[in-house]
Formats: sequence, C-alpha cells, structure tokens
Amino acid sequence: MNRTLSRWLGLAAAGLLAFALAPAHSQAPAGNTGKIHGRVINPTGQPQGGGTVSLSTDGGVTLKYTFPVDESGNYTGEAPQGTYMVVYRAADTPAGKMVDSIRGIKIVIGQDIAQDVDMSRQEYIDKMSPEEKKQLEDLKKANAAALQANVLINQLNADLKVVNQDKKDIDNSATLAAQALGGTPSKADLASKVIEIKTAKYTDIVSIATRDTGLKPDEALLWSQLGYGQAGLKHYDDAITSYKKAIDLETASKKPRMPVIGQAQSGLGECYARTGKIPEANAAFDAAAKADPANAQLYLKNQAIIFFQEGNATAQAAAADDAIKSDPNPNDPGLAILYYIKGQGLIMSATVDAKGHYVLPPECMAAYKKYLELAPKGQFAADVAGILAQAAK
Repeated sequence: MNRTLSRWLGLAAAGLLAFALAPAHSQAPAGNTGKIHGRVINPTGQPQGGGTVSLSTDGGVTLKYTFPVDESGNYTGEAPQGTYMVVYRAADTPAGKMVDSIRGIKIVIGQDIAQDVDMSRQEYIDKMSPEEKKQLEDLKKANAAALQANVLINQLNADLKVVNQDKKDIDNSATLAAQALGGTPSKADLASKVIEIKTAKYTDIVSIATRDTGLKPDEALLWSQLGYGQAGLKHYDDAITSYKKAIDLETASKKPRMPVIGQAQSGLGECYARTGKIPEANAAFDAAAKADPANAQLYLKNQAIIFFQEGNATAQAAAADDAIKSDPNPNDPGLAILYYIKGQGLIMSATVDAKGHYVLPPECMAAYKKYLELAPKGQFAADVAGILAQAAK
C-alpha cells in the first residue's frame, strides 16, 4: 500500500492486493444461473467508472466470470449458483493484482442479487496507510468543495435562463400585452398592460440578481444583470453602482471578458443619459465601443436612440452621426433610423423664411433624404417627406 491515492482519476483508492490471477472466463455456461449487479464506489464515496468486476471460487486465484464496469460505476452479470469472492480490478491494475475483494457472495438460481463494491467501507479504509488516509481526507474535502461549487453554478445557470427569458418578454411586451388583453384593446389599455408586464419582469430580474450577487459577489455578469433590472425600474443611482461594480470586477480579472465590460459600460451610459449627465454618458458609450469593437455599432446606435427618447437634440444628432460613421456599409437599411434621429436633432436649428418655408441646415436635409432613400416606406417616411416638401428650395 505504497502508491498515492490521487493516481485513480484524481480519486482515492487503497493499495493493490497481490494475487496470482489465472485467465478469466467472461461468460457463464448455459444452465441454472442467477444474476448479480451493483456499483463500484471509490473511497471518497463517489462512483468509480471503468475496470471489471469478477467472480472467483478459489479466493481470487482464478477469476471465473468477469463483467465490465460502465462509466457510472455500474456492472451486471450472470453465473451459476454458488458462493463467490467478488473482485474489482481497475483498467490499469497490474496483472496478478486486484484493487478490492468481497468474500461470501451467494448467487442463487433465478434471483438477481445486488452487491456493491464499496471501497468507502471502514474495512477497506482500515487497510490504508496513515499517508493514504490523509490523502483521502484531503480528497473528500476537495470533492465536497467542488460539489458545492457545482450546485452553485447549476443554480446560477438556471437563474440566467430565467433572466434571459425575462429580457425576451420585455422586448416582446407589446405582443404579450395584446395577447393578454385579447380583442381590440384601446391604446391606453395596451400601454398600461405593457408597463405592467415590463415592471413585473424588471422586478423579477432585480430579485434574482440581488440573490445571485450575494451568492457569488465576484461575478461581474451578475452585477450587470442587476444594473439592467434596476435601470428598467428607473432606479438609476442603484443601477450606476451595479454597473460600476461589474466593470471594476471584470477589468480586474485575469482574463477580462470584453463583451461583459462593453455591455456594462453601455448600461452605465444609458443611466447617465436618462439622468441628464451628457458628458458622462458619452464617455461611457465610447468606452463600451472601445472595449467591445464587435458590438460598437450597436452601442452607438443605442446611444443615439436613448438621447432621442430623452429629447436631447444636440446629443442625439452627434450620437447618430457617430453611429452612422461606425457602419462600414453606408447603404445598410439599419442606418435609416439613425439618419432620422440625426435629422430630428438638426432640425431644431432650422429657421423659417419670409414665405413660411423651413430653411433646413444642409446636414439636416441630407440626413432626411438619406432616410427616405434607405426606408422609402419606413415608419417616418410620410413625416420626413412632408418636412422636405415644406423646406425652402
């Protein structure tokens, strides 16, 4: 018993027992037989996959019937009626040796007996050297910690699925509201139902993320989710704190996930924009684009839309222009909304001539024309066409 316990797939096993093993016979002869099944358990109490379980009638000198052990530690076999020694050998057990054995196992005709090879039993542990026993205790502690970590990870992954579904429901809230109300609801009723659905989903996200950040406070993604929920409920100061926590944690990690930083910076930018902190918002959106270039165009587009929603004409025009320039395809139909937002921002600088016609800034007129080029039947096409029709030539 002088080998290390960690040799077995990182799990514990007592020293090998020496026997002169004769060649094994895997199949039981036809006739009156009984069945045997069970599981191999290693000294840490976990299933041990691989290897073989054999039956011997001469104390292990000859292994008469041998059955494979599957990856879950299970085995099953059949043999004539009799009293046997059950012998377990790992896949790498040297010839002439065994890992464990149990005597006095009776197989009865027509019956299927259960017999585990449980190396966590005291009889087996007692055979270990003091060094092996210490290694076993260390492994048990490590396994317990790993099991606890796995339970936590499984819970967090399950929560992540719920949060992702909540986000989808928020995006589809108008459809869900119409389905819930049925018939042809009024705009007021529909709007009220949308708010109700969104509020419930944002509240659920905050509840889940608050619990999860308590369970694993070093995970940046959880703090970013919390910030998303808080921002949705218009708790902007709380959301800013959560997003900053996410950014600090991810930035300090050994291998920062740049999309996580980008999403958190974008969320931070939205919170600043919603609370009128324009320089801070611009800085956060710029940081999002730099951290996660693959999604830079999305972040900048969101920046323009948020400023548009907040009615900040100067900021929306500048943000829309930046987002347009970040798209390598100038004829991308997705740019139409940005040209509209840019035009709507710049039209605030328009004047009216003596004939009552709009005098549009050149960039404003160009933005409106590009919108109609990209979206001739778009949501705002009629409005834009009307503005251009009234503009001074």
